[in-house]
This record gives sequence, structure tokens and C-alpha cells, in this order.
Amino acid sequence: MSQGSNFVDYVKICCRSGHGGAGSAHLHRDKFTAMGGPDGGDGGRGGHVIVKGNAQLWTLLHLKYRKHVIAGDGDSGGSSQKSGKTGRDEILEVPLGTIAKNAETDEILFEITQDGETRILTDGGRGGLGNWHFKTSTFQTPRFAQPGEDGQEQWNVLELKLLADVGLVGFPNAGKSTLLSVVSAAKPEIANYAFTTLVPNLGIVAYRDNRSFVMADIPGIIEGASQGKGLGIRFLRHIERNSVLLFMVPADTTRTIKEEYEILLNELNEYNPELMHKPRLLAVTKSDMLDEELQEDMKKELPEDMPAVFISSVAQKGISELKDMLWTEINKER
Repeated sequence: MSQGSNFVDYVKICCRSGHGGAGSAHLHRDKFTAMGGPDGGDGGRGGHVIVKGNAQLWTLLHLKYRKHVIAGDGDSGGSSQKSGKTGRDEILEVPLGTIAKNAETDEILFEITQDGETRILTDGGRGGLGNWHFKTSTFQTPRFAQPGEDGQEQWNVLELKLLADVGLVGFPNAGKSTLLSVVSAAKPEIANYAFTTLVPNLGIVAYRDNRSFVMADIPGIIEGASQGKGLGIRFLRHIERNSVLLFMVPADTTRTIKEEYEILLNELNEYNPELMHKPRLLAVTKSDMLDEELQEDMKKELPEDMPAVFISSVAQKGISELKDMLWTEINKER
């Protein structure tokens, strides 16, 4: 299977936590005691549905076909104040950067960012109290105990946002996949037409002295993506996680480089104004087709106050310079 079919960044799951066990209403009896006091134990709590971070996972593929997750029920309490057994917890392992939401209200419940971090997605029902809790000086033999609480059933959404150092932002066919394939070992599908990349591709970029950083090729933005046009919003959300945004505009664009950059910037601003605070770099791609004179003319049209570099992934032009600029910017962020 290709990475495309394996990249799953959104799953909707029905989670049912366990019922709490009932408390016991037992009265103590043995061969020496005919009329002992209450000694009923508490019921065990129902199992939780728990989400756990796992740094070895990159997608939610393993949960794609798991529509129902059901935790175990707690056992009832016993005599001699024995508590019932806790219900079996269901643990869902997820990649770092996964957000859990309530599917009905879209409310964000929590986010998993650490390896081994655990959060309860659906609480198990509490076990009922045994009758010995209800004994008082004036009420010596309560013959009742609490029932256990019911578990909960709810639909939740798990959504993965890529954790990457550099996010590539550009229209379809701007050369993002080609750059990623040249600077990392990622093997994105590459073709000369719009929307070749339908899923984000991640690549680890080797830098000097055995250092590295993660680059994410995010599917191309089109004008109107922030309104949900095309593949828009589903992929724009991945950009939220990148610490540095690399805008890519091809040298053969029909607009000026500045115009194309401003359209891309406007899409990001419409979607989430907070993205405007991220550091930005500009790479003019496919620049092997430019002679020096033309390149100098184009430099005059570039957006002001923004680091820019002319590159060609195919001709390996400007790639080292680009990596240096990215590394500097990432480490300012860190």
C-alpha cells in the first residue's frame, strides 16, 4: 500500500465505558456470630476508555476500522468488605499531536503531545458503596448498598495534526513534493498536474553534523481553501503545527511572485490568523529556467522583509542555502 492510502489523520469512534459494580449489602455471619454487622464491600469501577501517546506511531490507521470501543464492567462487592474487581480499561494508542474531540459538540477535550502520556477519553462508572459505609451509631445494620453508576457512551473524534519543523505552503504543482524527495528519503508521488499530493508527506531532512529536521509537504492550497473549497480545510489544519512555514512559488507562475505569495498568505489568514505569527521563508522554485539577469529582475518583485532563496530541486540549485536558512529559523523558534 502506498503512503497515501495509509495516511489516516481522522477517525470517529463510539466509546462505551464500563458500568460500575454494585456495592454489597452483606451482613457478617460465621459459626460464632449469628447476627453480625454490615460487611458488604464496594463495587469495582467500570473500565475507562483511555488514549495513550506512542512516539512510534505516525498515523491513526490502526483505529480506522475500529468503530466501537467497549470497556469492561466492574464486579460487585463481596462479603468481608471485599471490593469488586475494576473493569478492564480499553487503551487506544495514538501518535503524538493527536487531538480528542467530542463528535457532537466539536469541543476539544485534550491533546496528546508526550510519549506514554495517558488521558481518559470516557470515564467508567463509579462502583457502588457497600452497606458498611452506611452504618451509624443509631443505625447498626443497614440492609442496602449503592448500585454502581452506569458507564457512558459517546462518539469521539481523534484527529492528528502533523508535528513538523517546516511546513511547505504553495499552490498545487509548486514543486513541494519534488523538493521533499530531493532533501529527504521521502518518496512522494510526483506528477506535473494539480492535486497529485492528496495526503501530507513527511520527510526527515539530514543537515550538517548528523543533525536533522522534519519537513511536511502539505497538499496544495487553492484560492478559497479556507472556505472549505477543494481539499482545503482538512489539510490547512496540518500547517498549524509547523514551527516554520516555507512558501513555495514557481518561477514560471502566471502572476508575479509577490501576488502569488499574498494569495497564499491570505488563505492562511482567513483560515487561522494565528498562523500569521509563524516565521516565514520564501523559495522561488524551478529557477533553473532563469538566467542571472532575469533572476535579478525578479528579486526586485519579491515581498519585502522576508528571507528568500531561488532554488531548483532538479538542478540542486540553492538547496544547501535553503537548508541553512531553515535550520537558522527553526532554532530561533526552539
